[in-house]
Amino acid sequence: MLEIIKKEVVKIAQEADRSGLCKHRSGNFSIRDKDTGYVVVTPSGIDREELTIHDICVIDLKANIIEIETRVKPTSELLMHLQIYKTRPDVFSVAHTHSRFATSFAVLKKEIPAVVYECSVLGLKDGVIPVADYGRPGTTALSESVIEPIQRADAILLEGHGVVAVDKDPKEALLKAHYVEEFAEVYYRALTLNNGKEPKVFSAEELERWKYPSQIKINE
Repeated sequence: MLEIIKKEVVKIAQEADRSGLCKHRSGNFSIRDKDTGYVVVTPSGIDREELTIHDICVIDLKANIIEIETRVKPTSELLMHLQIYKTRPDVFSVAHTHSRFATSFAVLKKEIPAVVYECSVLGLKDGVIPVADYGRPGTTALSESVIEPIQRADAILLEGHGVVAVDKDPKEALLKAHYVEEFAEVYYRALTLNNGKEPKVFSAEELERWKYPSQIKINE
């Protein structure tokens, strides 16, 4: 069932591991099928390099297991994924990573402001990557904590935990997770170079003003 999507989930999860966004068995990834509404998600406790499509789980939005081929369990953070899909009907992929710079700010419960204009790709309605209040992993407290911030941005931090990035396309969701880590590192270095003083940032209004230059003539 949903073999093509299962392959995509494996590919995304392994790419995240190889690129350093996640290490060991941390992080989890899912894709929501547009036709059935089922969520195809990584299992708990499987090394990424050993992961196969037979380990990928198919779940409905009520957390009922539709299909699991091997003796695995869905990620313990499944409830968070499901809540995001319920909250954001436009989202069809969730990437949850534990990248180091971004997670450092999550530990401090410190929002990451738009220090470079490229932050505009993250849909930051308030001009910052927001932080969801702490919720113990695997609990409804965690899933409920993301409801408000995930409506304000396509990428958020989880207090004391990590990063969540979303998109309609799984490749773009993973790319956004990469962007969060890059922006977090730039912000950290800017603070360090500036002796802890906050750098100049872009407002949400300025981020929304970007348009492809009309002077470039494209034949359609």
